[in-house]
Order: sequence, then C-alpha cells, then structure tokens
Amino acid sequence: MLHPGSEIIREAGGIHKFTNRDRPFITDSGGFQVFSLAYGSVHEELSSKGELKRASRGSKRANSNGSGNPVKVSENGVVFRSYRDGSKFLLTPESTVQAQKDIGADIIIPLDELPPYHIDRNALVESVDRSHRWEARSLKEHLKNINNQAMYCVVHGGVDRELRTKSVDYLTSLPFDGYAIGGSLGNGKQELKELLDWMMPQFDEGERRGKPRHLLGIADEESIRNAVVRGIDTLDSCYPTRVARHGTLLTRNVSLKIRSGRYSRDFGVKIDDKCNCSTCQHYDRAYLWHLFKANEPLAVALAAQHNIHYMNDLMKDIRQSIIDGEI
Repeated sequence: MLHPGSEIIREAGGIHKFTNRDRPFITDSGGFQVFSLAYGSVHEELSSKGELKRASRGSKRANSNGSGNPVKVSENGVVFRSYRDGSKFLLTPESTVQAQKDIGADIIIPLDELPPYHIDRNALVESVDRSHRWEARSLKEHLKNINNQAMYCVVHGGVDRELRTKSVDYLTSLPFDGYAIGGSLGNGKQELKELLDWMMPQFDEGERRGKPRHLLGIADEESIRNAVVRGIDTLDSCYPTRVARHGTLLTRNVSLKIRSGRYSRDFGVKIDDKCNCSTCQHYDRAYLWHLFKANEPLAVALAAQHNIHYMNDLMKDIRQSIIDGEI
C-alpha cells in the first residue's frame, strides 16, 4: 500500500503479472501491519533500525501539533503514519477491499483491529464488536463486485472463550467464503494449541464444515503441525524470511544460528543434507557464515531462499501425510 501502491500493481496487470507468479495470492487489509506499528514484532524491528524515529521526526516537521502515536482508531477506520516519511494514511473497510481488488488478490482479508495480548476485557469487547462492524462493511463492499475473488472473515476474541464463540457465531452467519483465525492467539505455542483445541470443533458444525480455515500470522514448524491436526487448512507468516534476516536457517534437525563461529570452517557442508534449494546446491555453511558476519546483502537473500524452500518441503510432506491418512 505504501510502496509501490495498488495503482502501480493494477497498471502492471495485477499482482500475478507484477510478481510473475501464477499461484493464488491471499492478501491482508493492512490492518495487521498498521497495528504492528504500535506494538509487536514490526514495531520492534522498525525501532531497532531507527525507522520509526525517522518517521516521527518527519511527521513533526509536517505537523508540529501531531502526537507521537502512529495509530489512531475510529469507527470509520484507522489512521496511521507511514514509517517511511511520517505521512498520514487512512484505512477504511471499503478502501482496503478496493485496494485488494485493484491488485487482483485471489483471497481478500477484511480490515480488522488487532488488540495486544494484555488488554482490559471491556476494551477487548469493544475491539471485537468494532472488527465485526468493519468486516460486515468489507463484505458489503466486496459483494458489489465479486470478480472471481474470495473473502475470508477474521475471527477475534483473544483467548477469551466467550468472545471467540461470539465471533465465530456472528461471522459464520454472514456469507464469507472462508474463515480466518486472527487477533491475539495466546502468549506462546502452548496457549495457541489450547485455544485451537476448544475453538476449532465449532467450525465443524453444520454448513461451516465445508469452508476453508486459515490461521493468520503463524508459521513456525511446531505451530504448523499443531494447527493442521486440529483442522487448519492454510497458514501465512513472514516467519521464514524474518528469521532468515537475523541469520537463522531452518533444517530438518535443529535451526542453525549461522552467525556462530562454529560454522566458520564447515567447508563443503550444506545447510541441510536433504535440501535441494539453490542455496544448498551452490554454497556451504562456511560461506554463509562469512556473508552474515560481513553484513553482505547477499546473505539475507540466500538465507531467505533456503528457508522458503524448506517450508515448501515441510508443507508438501504434511499434505502427503494427509493423503496417506496419517493426519
């Protein structure tokens, strides 16, 4: 949305042509990214790089009366300041749907509010109700011109059983094409697993059973395996590329912290013996150690390429296990 913008992608012929990828695309409203500017992993990473400070200085120059809060929520939508230059942007349920339609997404995620894990229950109730109203508005906008695109709702409620059940019941009563599970998903992998244990059976009731279920923002291997056996069909996350940027390489045994000096003389040793990605075919651990220690941009590209390939292999194995009746 900030760069390059939905207009340019539309002019390029849509996101499939723009990226030269003929597989399905699921796109977010931008809500997760916006609320992550205020807290969460995005906030932490941008803060560590000084991006938010620079944007804050830019916004103060543009508006001396502006506050330092990067995100403001109202019934209309959410206003946020760009981490690039501090300029203001307004997201509404309608505008985010149009942006995703402009770029030609296959599956659209409506605008929702992402409250933090530690939140007062009254505030959480208000947030869930607001997300429901935003999602209903998004669906109404989508149905004006479906254009062979699908829209999933986003179930909210944090780890509160009553609010999650309320969200499931309300959103499944509307004609969404699938169900995404979002919001705060617990304070760790165990709490996520417990949440899915009692929530996922609700999606097997009546007509809900026939629609796909998507888990938003989760993609570490342990959580994927826990989610699939509990009825999750698809997942999305920046996890493989985010950990790659920090020098973590995924393998079938243990993850490698490639910056460690223990890999400095691993000449001829692949990241993962069973991996056939381009990185593993051409480079060894010692060279990748050198690239990361020297802060070479190539390091991140090679690490990300490997991690994405690894995740694709993982999902292929899981799909085969489902076909074979092992899951």
